[in-house]
Formats: sequence, C-alpha cells, structure tokens
Amino acid sequence: MKLLQINITANSGSTGRIAEQIGKLAIADGWESYIAYGREAGESESKLIHIGNMWDERWHGLETRLFDRHGLASKCATKKLVEKINAIHPDIIHLHNIHGYYLNYPILFDFLSEYGKPLVWTLHDCWSFTGHCAHFDAIGCEKWKTHCGNCPLKRSYPSSFLIDGSSRNFELKRKYFNLPKKLTLVPVSHWLEKLLRQSFLEGYSIRMIHNGIDLTNFHPYHATKIHSAFGKTVVLGVASVWEERKGLSDLIKLSKHDDLQVVLIGLNDSQLKNLPSNVVGLKRTSDQQELAEYYSSADVFVNPTYQDTFPTVNLEAMACGTPVVTYNTGGSPESLTEETGIVVPRGDVEGLYSAIKSIIGKPPAEKEEQRRLCVERAKEFDAKVRYQEYIHLYEKLLSL
Repeated sequence: MKLLQINITANSGSTGRIAEQIGKLAIADGWESYIAYGREAGESESKLIHIGNMWDERWHGLETRLFDRHGLASKCATKKLVEKINAIHPDIIHLHNIHGYYLNYPILFDFLSEYGKPLVWTLHDCWSFTGHCAHFDAIGCEKWKTHCGNCPLKRSYPSSFLIDGSSRNFELKRKYFNLPKKLTLVPVSHWLEKLLRQSFLEGYSIRMIHNGIDLTNFHPYHATKIHSAFGKTVVLGVASVWEERKGLSDLIKLSKHDDLQVVLIGLNDSQLKNLPSNVVGLKRTSDQQELAEYYSSADVFVNPTYQDTFPTVNLEAMACGTPVVTYNTGGSPESLTEETGIVVPRGDVEGLYSAIKSIIGKPPAEKEEQRRLCVERAKEFDAKVRYQEYIHLYEKLLSL
C-alpha cells in the first residue's frame, strides 16, 4: 500500500511533525510513505517531494497580498505535483495544510475528484471553509456559516492589502472542496468538529482525531535549564511564531508582576530587541530535548492564545510534568483536566495571574501529585496511539 501526504512542511513545525509521525507508523505497518511539501523539510523516513520553488512561493505571495488570491496561484507547481501523484499512484492521499503559498486548490481538487481513491483531509484550522482567514474566533465572525464578504480580517493571514476577494474565495472553496466523493474530514478538536458541522463541508464524513506528541522526546527531565537562575516563579510561554493571536502582549503584561519570571521561547530578532528587560526571551529551538528541559524546569506553562485549534504545546508541557494555564479559546482547553491545569476567560490577564498563584500555592506534596497527573494525562496523547487511528481509518476506507 502507498500513502501520500501533502502539507506545507515535512517534519518541521507542528503539522510537519504530525505528517512525519503518521508516515512512520504507516511504514512500520508495511506501507510505502511519501510526503509532498511546499516550504521547509527536516530529515524524514518518508520519501519527500518538494512542490514548486522559491519563485513560485513569492509569486503566490504577491497574488495573495494584492488580489486576495490565496490558493489560486502555483498552477505549474500543482500540475507537476499531479503528474508525480499519477506516477506514484497512492492508495490513500492525506491532505493537511494546503494553504501556505504553494498549491493551487482548484487544480488539485479537480484532479482528486477524478482520481477516485480515498481522500483524508486533516483540518488544523478553519481556512477550508472561510472566504479568507484561517482563524476567526477572536472577533466572533460568523459570516462563514452563510457567505463570506467584506471580510473584517482581510489583513490577517493570508494577508491581502488591496482587494477583498472573500466572497469569490468562499464560492470557489465551496465548489471545489465539495467535488471529491470519497473524502473524510478529520478535525483535530471537538471545537473544530462542531464548526465543520455548521459549514458548507457538513455533508462529508467527519472523524475527530486529536493531535499527539512524541513521548520519547517529551517527558520530565531533572533539569535546571531556567529555574535555578531565578528566585521567582518561572512562567514559560512557547510558540513556533509569536504573533499577537498567540497572546504575546498578554504575557508581557503578566511579567509586570514582580514575583513572576516570564520566559518566552520562539521569538524573532525584532521581538527580542524590543522585549522588556524583565522578560527572558529565546529564539525558536528545533531541539526537542532542549525544549523538554525548558518545560520541565518551569513552574507553570501559560498559553494565552486568542485563536487556536488544538495546541500541541499544552500537551508537551503536561508530558514534562508542568501544569498549564490557558485561555478558553477554541480547542485549547480540551487537553486539560481540573487536575492538570486551569482555564480562564480569554483576555483576562489578572485571571492568568490568579491561576498561576493557585497552582504554585499548593503544598509541596500536592504540587508533586499535580505534576504526576500531568504526565499521566499526556500519555493519552501519545502520538503512537493517536496517529494509529489514521492507519485504522485508512484500512477502513480501503475496505469499503
């Protein structure tokens, strides 16, 4: 059996690592695994296919910025991908993030509708059923339920500075994404599943599968990576890219409490330059053991996200024995229990502080028990267990 996955990255970033882990499980089950990607790639056990090139990506970005035509450029790159798919002739095609300046979705979905093999699409955000944005939760927009237009998030990813093409994009997505007959949608959280069932994709079979993490990398370390350097409560924040929707400004506000030491991982050069002196900032690290050591040596992990589907950083922190405080945003609270973290209203910075104080104010024995329960909870999101659900799904679809 042959599996082909398509994603913006391969074994890089959260969705790229998910595709890699699924590919590893497929290979272990005797499959031949391919991953087609658009931008970044790490070393992979799957056979990699690079879609397009830097110039394709830049032209796609230009069409997006000027004309709001995201997903409508990259025609030659997508036609070449279709040729490679026909040559490989996979038994299952599994889509992940098909946005990101590298694919033309009308060409791809025209082909997929004729290809006839089972198609799985894991949805990591909301882009598939909106006329523009990948996330709308922060402003409570509900235009996607009926018809997008006059988009209030035109400047958000994928940003358009001139044209608002949200009405046209909505119609095109509704048309092309409803073409395949053998498509199964996989939202990664119950929150996203609920939205899907209210969208123009509601007619498809929907199977929710939570994200997982590699527990061979994420587990408690007896580390003093950051904790020994401060005589304060260490609050850790981690993001692949720190955008405002990730709550960067709220963590900076939180740092004004003198009894806290805020440590942020994933900042770029500009953010590091403008960081307040009382906040410790670090660049993104691809070393998962190093990241696990940071998680392990923090007192509390805080995820003040304003828009998220099912963040793996919560899972990583718990796997390292660190309790989580997060906003009640999207699918972010779904991984937590009352014993492993606290959920506060979105935007309530003082609520974050109160939750942190509640966690660190526990007696030592209770804190140790909470850390143990965090590790136990994370085991439910072991990638080997969660992503085996995809292998079972493939087998089921092939048997129909």
